[in-house]
This record gives sequence, structure tokens and C-alpha cells, in this order.
Amino acid sequence: MPRDAAAHLAVWGAALAVAGAFSWILADVLLHGAPHLSLELLSAAPADAGREGGIAPILVSTLLILGVCLVVAMPLGLGSAVLLAEFSRSANGYGRLVRRSLDVLAGLPSIVFGLFGYAFFCHALGLGFSILSGGLTLACMVLPVLIRSVEAALRAVPDDMRAASAALGLSKTTAIRSLLLPAAAPGLAVGLILGTGRALAETAALLFTSGYVVRMPESLLDSGRALSVHIYDLAMNVPGGDGMAYASALVLLGLLVGMNALATELVQRWQRRKGLVLG
Repeated sequence: MPRDAAAHLAVWGAALAVAGAFSWILADVLLHGAPHLSLELLSAAPADAGREGGIAPILVSTLLILGVCLVVAMPLGLGSAVLLAEFSRSANGYGRLVRRSLDVLAGLPSIVFGLFGYAFFCHALGLGFSILSGGLTLACMVLPVLIRSVEAALRAVPDDMRAASAALGLSKTTAIRSLLLPAAAPGLAVGLILGTGRALAETAALLFTSGYVVRMPESLLDSGRALSVHIYDLAMNVPGGDGMAYASALVLLGLLVGMNALATELVQRWQRRKGLVLG
């Protein structure tokens, strides 16, 4: 009994510590950033090196970079996870090599991905400093986390579901699309949330790929400054820019929370729709 009480206390203590750290950060950002929030912040372009005006072109560039990242990473991540979980379930050499490579990539510093993106997307493919280069680089960063999360969720689906689908005469593709992926949807949501969080908060990789220019992008080949890069610039290089840096950080935090809620809602709707179809 004393051991159970100690374990219970330790678990609650760890949870409260995490919640306390998040609350401290959120309170600090709200305290310094809320006074600078306004409609102009979201609709105007920066002025006076970012001390005045807003972040409209920066917000558009951030959303475009994130869109490119997710459009590329989602199909590749889902396909790779299905391959590893359903067609390479035995401990063969190919599966081990791919999983080991993904684990190594997931732990690489973002600056390494930035240098790779600069060398490959910007120079080798001739995309230059552009939103497309930044989005593709972020997709490379997101893929390892997304693939491993979805793979783990697929492996957690009971084998009884696979046996039942085979007994009903369903093809492998139909079983994966209609049974296994909806059942593994929470893992997909986790991968999306973790990947989106890393992509939105990324700075180092985007400095080398998407560029530093503050203007409204006209195409994916235009250079664009992301919110995280803008916050870094205001905090480190612009005297008197701390207030706008905090306000931009608050917008970034709200964007992250909104994306997480959207991903969760879409996955839950997909599960409910598949449940109704199956029922």
C-alpha cells in the first residue's frame, strides 16, 4: 500500500509539474503579449523593423509553409506507416533498417535538416529561398515522427480485426482503409499534433530555406518569413521589439492550439463516419 501511494503521488506530481511549467509559460506570454494584440496585428504589414504594424504577410507565409509540409508529409507518412506495420510486420532486415533510420532522423537537430534543405531543395533542385523549399524541408522533419506514431497505432490494433476482415472476404486494401486506419486514428492524430507543433515552432531550418523576407507571398516560389523566424528576429536583433515578439508568440500559440483542435476533430469525425458505415 505505501508503494501504491508513493507511485500515485509521483504520477500526480509529474503531471502537476508539466501543467505548472506550461501555465507559467502561457501566463508570461499572455502578460507581455496581450496588450499588443489588435486587429491591426493580424491585418497589417510590419513597420519600423517589426516594432509597429502587424504580421499579416508573415502569418500567410507560415500557413503556406505548413500547408506544403502537411500535403507532402501526410500521404508519404501514412503509406510508409502502413508498409511497416502491415507488410513488414516480421523482423526482417529491411524493416529494421527503415525503423532505425526513422529513429535516427527523429533525433537529428533541426539545423542539420536546414543545411540539407539548403543544399538539396534550394540549390540542387533550384527552388531557391522559397516557401516551397521551407515546406519540403519541414516535411522531412515531420515524417519520422508521423510514420512512427501511425505505425505504433496500427500495431496496437488487435489482430482479431484482421482475422475478422479476412474471414469476411475483405481485401487487404479494404481492411486497411475501412478498419485498421480508422481504429488507429488516435495515433494519426498524435502524429499530426506532434508534427504540426514541430513545424510551426521551427526556426533554424527555415532560416536556410524559406528565407527572411517580409512581404506578402505571391506564389510558393516566393521567399517568406515564418512566425518563428519573425519572433527570433524581434527578440534578438530588434531593440524594443520584445512587445511585438510576445504578441507574435501568442498568435503562434493560438495557431498551434487551433491546429491541434482541428486535427483531433477531423480524426474523431472520420472515426464516427467509419463507425456508422461499419455499423
